[in-house]
Amino acid sequence: MTVTAASASSPAPSPASSPAPSSAAAAARSKSRPPVLEVEGIVTRFGRNTIHDGVSFSVARGQVVAIIGGSGTGKSVLLREIIGLLRPTAGTVRLLGTEVWRASDEALARLRTRFGMMFQDGALFSSLTVAENVATPLKEHAHLPPRLLDPLVRLRISMAGLPPEAGAKKPSELSGGMRKRAAIARALALEPEALFLDEPTSGLDPITARAFDALLRVLCDDLGLSVVVVTHDLDTLLGIVDRVIVLARGKVIADAPLPEVMALDDEWVQSYFSVRRMVDKEGEVANGV
Repeated sequence: MTVTAASASSPAPSPASSPAPSSAAAAARSKSRPPVLEVEGIVTRFGRNTIHDGVSFSVARGQVVAIIGGSGTGKSVLLREIIGLLRPTAGTVRLLGTEVWRASDEALARLRTRFGMMFQDGALFSSLTVAENVATPLKEHAHLPPRLLDPLVRLRISMAGLPPEAGAKKPSELSGGMRKRAAIARALALEPEALFLDEPTSGLDPITARAFDALLRVLCDDLGLSVVVVTHDLDTLLGIVDRVIVLARGKVIADAPLPEVMALDDEWVQSYFSVRRMVDKEGEVANGV
């Protein structure tokens, strides 16, 4: 049985650790809507190694939900199972009303036009320009006439926070942060209802990472996107997420707002957040508090 963070016995963190105020509005909006994603009883085995042993959770519309866990807990594997790239040993994934692993090829093709995925390294085509990368899903699925394609590509590049001139550049000509934004622009190409991101701020400097977080929150709030993000970035958790799902020992051991998760009486969870508490304490000492 899943143990939720609501049963925690440790003291709750300070209000400063709570997610952004916009997350409360997102939660209120999503209450009356059906879930975008329902994961039920997922079991994943590779040989004798069990990665997931009954993982279940759901994601409401308009939420930013983070998945965290130690190395080897199958966070990235779970994302691939959700979007239909890796079949789980058992269990059900229902994404945007479609049962992913029971759907026909045609139904899966339609489903893939309704969500965007950003892989850990961005997975941009290195031989194509940014504009050509963004245009690829539009050419494959939307079949737009050329007169509409170019303006739409420019719009997606702008939505991702890139300057117009970035469209003519190859991925190798961009900084790490710009490559991440280019990957987001491509993920947004088909006006998705949901975004899945695997370690989106990995390898970015703190300023660039926080700007990327802000972009995700704006996309969620302004476009009504549902965002599922695998991350180890504590500042991402503190700044933009509505809920945190913790994977450990093959299970979901917590699924709750961040303050409740931080208070969970679990050794790994307490160790994970202790780094942030040490940084906050050192900051108080440095400021004479």
